[in-house]
Amino acid sequence: MKLLTYDTGTGPRCGVLQGDSVVDVTALLGEPRTIRDVGALLALDESPVDRVGDALAGGAAAPAVALDAVRLRSPILQPPTVRDFIVYEEHASSQGTREPNEVWYRMPVFYFSNTLCIYGPDDTVPFPSTSDQYDYEMEIGAVIGKNGSDVSQADALSHIAGFCIFNDWSARDVQFDEMAFGLGPAKGKDTASTLGPWVVTTDEMAPYIRDGRLTVKCQVRVNGESWLTDGDAAMAYYTWGEIVQRASKDSRIAPGDVIGSGTVGGGSVREAIRKGYEAARFLEPGDVVEMDVEGIGAVRNTLGEKRADASYPFPAASPTAVPDRGTHTAYRYELRRG
Repeated sequence: MKLLTYDTGTGPRCGVLQGDSVVDVTALLGEPRTIRDVGALLALDESPVDRVGDALAGGAAAPAVALDAVRLRSPILQPPTVRDFIVYEEHASSQGTREPNEVWYRMPVFYFSNTLCIYGPDDTVPFPSTSDQYDYEMEIGAVIGKNGSDVSQADALSHIAGFCIFNDWSARDVQFDEMAFGLGPAKGKDTASTLGPWVVTTDEMAPYIRDGRLTVKCQVRVNGESWLTDGDAAMAYYTWGEIVQRASKDSRIAPGDVIGSGTVGGGSVREAIRKGYEAARFLEPGDVVEMDVEGIGAVRNTLGEKRADASYPFPAASPTAVPDRGTHTAYRYELRRG
């Protein structure tokens, strides 16, 4: 099944795609309260995905609307968490220019992204005012379907409700400047993530799952021109079992959580430049970025205008941005004295 969140102008609702129509899941299941998105569906008791499948198979009646008459929203409007891993060696190796840190070969690593800036498959994405090196990242997102802690690799796929496209928008100049301090990406990844166009359930993706990896091909186009034609998700160094095990270790995963695979090899601007795509460059306002993933579908986002903000007090990296050491030390000393 393809589970989605749609809006006909009266607010978001959870639906399921049937041919070229969207069937309302709230009515399909006979729920007394509106199921606002796929995340709310997954939070229901009694195997909600199976219940949707059984209701469809049983011919349950429910309102439907044409797919081209609705606005598709992010399937998960506000995930409880977004953990973004980096499991493709080409991207982990700084686009093939160096070996990753040895820790990358020992364990799947990730960072937490912003759950408050989630965009849908056709949304306009704001262009960050502080970046001149804006980038996309072609990723696969796994959506968690049930609670778990210390999940084993063998049980991992049973915790994944399905998969979607995940575009991890990245302000590279902000990211590299910030990470020079020694922390992971934060503000450089703070502005936007795109999820969509829907969540394809794990059973429907089963033909593409081999050795715990999704064997799907990925493409990226910018303004209609191909910047990635042969991205291979099967090249993941770690399996989804290892990813879910790592995410849940000494912690908890919950319905609606999103886990990103990290950038498929070739799936960023720098990699497109290295691979020889002549039009490749950092993104600009007005650019249209499209991503296609075999077995899942496509998302298409337009970048909005860049907003100037002269009042922002934190300058980009430059020699003049470093405070005078003596003044800075004295200032800290005064703070300690109270």
